[in-house]
Amino acid sequence: MSRYRPPGEKGSIYITAEGYARLREEYDQLWRVRRPEVVKALATAAAEGDRSENAEYQYRKKELREIDRRVRYLQVRLPDLRVVDRAPDQPDRVFFGARVELADDAGETRQHRIVGPDEAGEGPGYISVDSPLARALLGKQPGEVFTVRLPAGETEMELVSVSYS
Repeated sequence: MSRYRPPGEKGSIYITAEGYARLREEYDQLWRVRRPEVVKALATAAAEGDRSENAEYQYRKKELREIDRRVRYLQVRLPDLRVVDRAPDQPDRVFFGARVELADDAGETRQHRIVGPDEAGEGPGYISVDSPLARALLGKQPGEVFTVRLPAGETEMELVSVSYS
């Protein structure tokens, strides 16, 4: 389990291999490229004199704080994440990483992929495994009809298909 979670951060420690690679790349980019650039620009701005009225200095200080906050978060979060990179033993049921097609009570279909909270929203239809819709889907098979409470209200849906591509 996680040793530390930033305020407001909660949820599953699971992540897809692609999501983990994106977070790892973000960390490397921030730590090896972006932070050194900002530190250099901050030093240049600091050398220009009065820091209290130096907008460039103030901006770079704020930017460095934001980078450091994200770097600290990633340093703690990355070791705690568990990469799920294989299909489940029952590929005809919905589990973490599933791509699903749903039909709502109006007959409209939509596709989703169940992913970890760190990667929800990263791709089209990506939803967190901790979301009400994903929780309602877990363990279901194509053809099953279920009711889910969404922000817009309670709705009935049918699981049309599930895949792990």
